[in-house]
Amino acid sequence: MKYSQIFRQKLEIARYSESTIKTYISTLTSFFKSIDGIAIEEVNETTVEKYLYGEIKEKNISQSFQKHILGSIKLFYEMMFSRKFSLSHLYPKRVEHQLPKYLSKEEILKMIELTENLKHKSMISLLYGCGLRVSELINLKIIDIDSKSGRISVIQAKGKKDRYVMLPKSVLPLLRKYFEKYFPQTYLFEGGKNEKYSSRSVQQVVKQAALKAKIQKLVTPHILRHSFATHLIENGTDIRYIQELLGHNSVMTTQIYTHITDLTIRKIQSPLDI
Repeated sequence: MKYSQIFRQKLEIARYSESTIKTYISTLTSFFKSIDGIAIEEVNETTVEKYLYGEIKEKNISQSFQKHILGSIKLFYEMMFSRKFSLSHLYPKRVEHQLPKYLSKEEILKMIELTENLKHKSMISLLYGCGLRVSELINLKIIDIDSKSGRISVIQAKGKKDRYVMLPKSVLPLLRKYFEKYFPQTYLFEGGKNEKYSSRSVQQVVKQAALKAKIQKLVTPHILRHSFATHLIENGTDIRYIQELLGHNSVMTTQIYTHITDLTIRKIQSPLDI
């Protein structure tokens, strides 16, 4: 059995999510390919440092991805060989503070309007209208949709947390048309053979919708989630409710959406004008 298979097995036993497992294995595959000629058991701190230096210089990786690479390597060697690497000196000293990117409501409505495919239109509407992550959208099952109470059950989301989100009234007629045309069997959005849609396919759906709407920036499903939170903040929704809707463990994570929306900028007066 290959190391990657054994590592996957250990991660599954530890109840890591499938998306997390894929991310770890993809990151480690790139790492081990780059150090071809060095046995996996012989990798040391210097090997990791050289690889990381190359990634920073050649690919200009972000600080968060740098931390992810280090975390992946540390976890692999701890799980596979009970070996602890001393890599603390390779973690970035400065923390990046990037504000979440988001779209205006008008831009999103244009994306939805110009998307003719009912399935794709429904996906975009729920990503924005419910603030869902891609993994949450593709894992939605028909039984999770409660049109009577106007809510959706998001089961075993990130962090293994269940939660409810609102089902927008404006989306209900669209979903009914979608059901009549596609007859999904288990998952709300299915690809071939009644299997759930892939996250990559959803990303392509969103990208194409943004191109049709002539939005001059890269739009991802997560930007629709950021837009959901930002627009709720602008409408005066209590941040604690937004925290629950997004499934954040800490309100501190949600707080980034308060820094700074267009509305708050417009409301603040310069000392010169007071």
